[in-house]
Amino acid sequence: MSKRIPQKLVPWFEARKRYRLSHAHVQMARELGLNPAKLGGMANDRQERWKASLPQFLEQLYLKRFGVPQPAEVISLEELLSRQQARKEEKRQGTEKEIRFERIQEK
Repeated sequence: MSKRIPQKLVPWFEARKRYRLSHAHVQMARELGLNPAKLGGMANDRQERWKASLPQFLEQLYLKRFGVPQPAEVISLEELLSRQQARKEEKRQGTEKEIRFERIQEK
């Protein structure tokens, strides 16, 4: 299995590290449809004291939108990536079996 990270997830890995977000906060932000490149404007609570910290802000948005404080199942980006790769591998294995079966049928 390759450990290549899809371009779609790279900004989320960077945002998690840069803003010190937990796996739950990253998942909440992704489910809310936020842009990881724009999180910097929301995380400006040091200069603008009236703003909530980014994790608190994400929790408030998530609660307001979905009515629950956190997702039922928190899946880290690494786990999500491994599940996607496993699903892809299963699909590839199934396709190979179908091709083999078709070749046997032809003979």
